[in-house]
Amino acid sequence: MSQTAKILLIDDELESCKALSLLLTAAGYRVETSLTGEKALSLLKNQSYELIISDLFLPGVSGIDILKQVKEISPQTCVILITGNASAETAVEAMKEGAFDYISKPFNFERLKIQVAKALEKNHLVIENQYLRQQLHGRYRFDNIIGTSQSMQQVFTRMEKVVNTDSTILILGASGTGKELVAKAIHYNSPRKNKPFIAINCGAIPAELLESELFGHTKGSFTSAIANKPGKFEDANGGTIFLDEIGNMPERLQMKLLRVLQEHEFERVGSSRKIRLDIRLISATNADLPERVKNGQFREDLYYRLNVIPILLPPLKERRGDIPQLTRHFLSRICKEMRRPLMAIDRNAMRAIESYDWPGNVRELENVIERTVALSDGEIISCDDLPPDIAKVQNAAPLNDSQVTNEGIDMRQVVADIERQMIQQAMDLGQGVKARAAELLAINRTTLVEKIKRLGLE
Repeated sequence: MSQTAKILLIDDELESCKALSLLLTAAGYRVETSLTGEKALSLLKNQSYELIISDLFLPGVSGIDILKQVKEISPQTCVILITGNASAETAVEAMKEGAFDYISKPFNFERLKIQVAKALEKNHLVIENQYLRQQLHGRYRFDNIIGTSQSMQQVFTRMEKVVNTDSTILILGASGTGKELVAKAIHYNSPRKNKPFIAINCGAIPAELLESELFGHTKGSFTSAIANKPGKFEDANGGTIFLDEIGNMPERLQMKLLRVLQEHEFERVGSSRKIRLDIRLISATNADLPERVKNGQFREDLYYRLNVIPILLPPLKERRGDIPQLTRHFLSRICKEMRRPLMAIDRNAMRAIESYDWPGNVRELENVIERTVALSDGEIISCDDLPPDIAKVQNAAPLNDSQVTNEGIDMRQVVADIERQMIQQAMDLGQGVKARAAELLAINRTTLVEKIKRLGLE
């Protein structure tokens, strides 16, 4: 913690206030003083302090009054109360109201310095935690999940409808489609956003260890259980638990999970003590759960418990119109992370990227862009910079390969996708200059700007 922290010292005894102010200033802190609670409250309304040190018994506005006011104005700011008339009752009241510490006069200044340092460190950690949480919430805003295709708009609509509920959600989709990203977006935009988000991959943990990992264990419950250990469900209490690859959960654990969802309580392995649970469960799988139910590999009753609200994420090849936008997003972010100037992608390379089927979906696209940026020497990515299996499909598909079928087609969406692709290509060739892109498309610049806004390409 920086020694330039700002402290407000409140004491109605002038000499005592001066002496403590000098000692704290000598220790490297910036100190402001007040002889009355009224003046202190006036100061608190107009400026902020990292720490408040106040005498408990002041004429008029007391130290407890100041403590309550500080907790309303700036909950993270610590308050240390000092008094020459200590009693158990006042100490209990002070701590109950949120005082960081309660010190009796005459006090040892070295002890006070230690408590000041601890209080400032706590203040710093709280502020840092708030900042990181804000960053986390910002990272998982809905608009940070990229996709303007009709299928993704349907996903966003469903997410917005369920975000303020506690309904159990089952996210379906192929590997790499962004199931965990969607789960995090739902959590960090929900009323549980300030509580834990705990993710666990049910397919990555051996079956014999998964129960302990999920529900915890008590000391001695099995050979290597040398201490009590809480599980992921306990860690997630109050927040959200995300069970990825739920289709791989062993049948014995499926029964236990079903009980947990029904009764909202569980026991650690080796214990009979019930632990109450308040969580939101989001699960995900790339498996065909109805088929697994049919084959006896997954409990039907658990499937219906999990599948209260399904969210289906389409594979990337079914939303090709989103590929250029995703590509540019990854390119911008990765160039920034690698501290390289922003690179461009030429028309043929983008055509190849759009035409490729992306069996690994969004995750594969991100990895390819990262590899390409790392290995390319120039400022423009061409087909020669792409992996051979992607580069070879540059002429394999037309600009948009949608066809009218017996089920019909959304013509407006198809036209919008083609328009989006052509504008993105023109912007690439024009190096981001709208006037040049408009010239390439033979339209007015104002028309281009309107289309960019309408199509969400800004």
